[in-house]
Amino acid sequence: MDDRVILRVGAKMLIPFILLFALYVQFHGDYGPGGGFQAGVIFAAGFILYALVFGLPNVQKALPPKAVYVCSAVGVLLYAGVGYVTLALGGNFLDYGVLRHDPEHGQHLGILLVELGVLITVFGVMVAVFYAFAGRRRLEA
Repeated sequence: MDDRVILRVGAKMLIPFILLFALYVQFHGDYGPGGGFQAGVIFAAGFILYALVFGLPNVQKALPPKAVYVCSAVGVLLYAGVGYVTLALGGNFLDYGVLRHDPEHGQHLGILLVELGVLITVFGVMVAVFYAFAGRRRLEA
């Protein structure tokens, strides 16, 4: 890809906007369509575009496979952790109303944390799947 200057420059210009749009989808998910799953896929797409244009070794320097696996686990722990905190505070599992003094504020905080957990998990799993397929070698006949 070294000789594809337009593609490389275009990707460098687009990737920050892709990642920014993923964050917009994440934080706008409380008020409209979108949320953690969509944002996680969009965020992963930015890294996958980087890998397709600049090569798998370069993206793995920026985001090592071990970090991707950690993201997958941390997201699930965040999601479940919010549920267990609500249980510890006397509510039901994922009953966000007990997270704050005002149930409405608790709902906003709970949804934000759970959707963040979904974003981190989906991002990690999507990039891990890409790494698994992109890292395969061709079998010689």
